[in-house]
Amino acid sequence: MIFRQATKTDVQAIVKMLADDELGKTRENFQTPLPDEYYTAFDNIAKDQNQELIVVEKDNDIIGSLQLSFIQYLTYRGGIRAQIEAVRIKKDHRGTGLGTTMFEWAINRAKNRQAHVLQLTTDKQRPDAMRFYKKLGFVSSHEGMKLHL
Repeated sequence: MIFRQATKTDVQAIVKMLADDELGKTRENFQTPLPDEYYTAFDNIAKDQNQELIVVEKDNDIIGSLQLSFIQYLTYRGGIRAQIEAVRIKKDHRGTGLGTTMFEWAINRAKNRQAHVLQLTTDKQRPDAMRFYKKLGFVSSHEGMKLHL
């Protein structure tokens, strides 16, 4: 397996994985060709040094994806907080241990970037995901809130 920065040619495969679950299919617009908004978002992510869109490749096939954001702030003595988002695994590779491997990679990447914490959010409709994150050592330490605009 190869972990690497995503390229524009990977966007179709990433969006396909994002749309390939119960919640994702209600919020993504996967079609061929993809709407331009996905490529605009990719361009914005690619030019931001604090964003890393990563794909996992095996045998020239994209089998996983995640996004890491590195947030600089003043608290924690000017610390860096890493946030992991949009973790997806291609359907035929789920249950193989790839998720654990991806999180181990992300944890090490966050440490290499000098982050003092790696955080995530997950939809409350994903109890299996919550159990998985807890098994990896993540703790429900805060109550997250969102305001959809």
